Amino acid sequence: MKGARVARRLVGNELRAAASLGRWALRRPPQGVGGGDVAAGYTGPQTAMLYGLLFVALVETVALELLIPWTVVDAVMLVLDVYGVLAVLALHAACVQRPHVVRADGSLRIRYGVLFGLTVPPDAVASARVERRHPQGRLVTVSEDGVLDLVVGGQTTVTLELARPLDFVRPLGAPARARTVRFHPTTPARWSRPCGAHPAPPRPGRRGSWTCPGRPG
Repeated sequence: MKGARVARRLVGNELRAAASLGRWALRRPPQGVGGGDVAAGYTGPQTAMLYGLLFVALVETVALELLIPWTVVDAVMLVLDVYGVLAVLALHAACVQRPHVVRADGSLRIRYGVLFGLTVPPDAVASARVERRHPQGRLVTVSEDGVLDLVVGGQTTVTLELARPLDFVRPLGAPARARTVRFHPTTPARWSRPCGAHPAPPRPGRRGSWTCPGRPG
């Protein structure tokens, strides 16, 4: 059952990423961003790495086409390489098409492409601060005490302390619960809007913080 659930999740992620690639190629507006919402991208720290992978994949495709003399093997490798190129493009497109969102009602939608999504209601935010960290590990990690790290390009820049635990789903479908959320938006200061404060943008080596009115810091 678990294997079937993971397989369905993987297929669904592939299809949604392919749809995002099509929307990105057609220059469609970001998904899930309504009137009065504020979108915040997060692809900056990983864009160079993704395009580097894309370049390597293209060079590999050309090199294998020249070096492999067997037609069948050459065709199989070509299909795999093209799939790899499209997968990298789809990952980037999905992240561009699904930015973080500060919604008009004060809630937050924290996302990573088609792999992750968490909605934080306004009354669930106890405090928020601009805080640059460089966690080790995978894209989504959760510590034993409920600290969720959504890592982009090896970093997070905003820490949300939650007033109550929130449930979410990991990229492969496993349920989990978070009490603190660390993530990266391109413009961290905008994420003070749900708390009603206006902090200055973070400076290198410095830490800025703000607290929601009426909630403990």
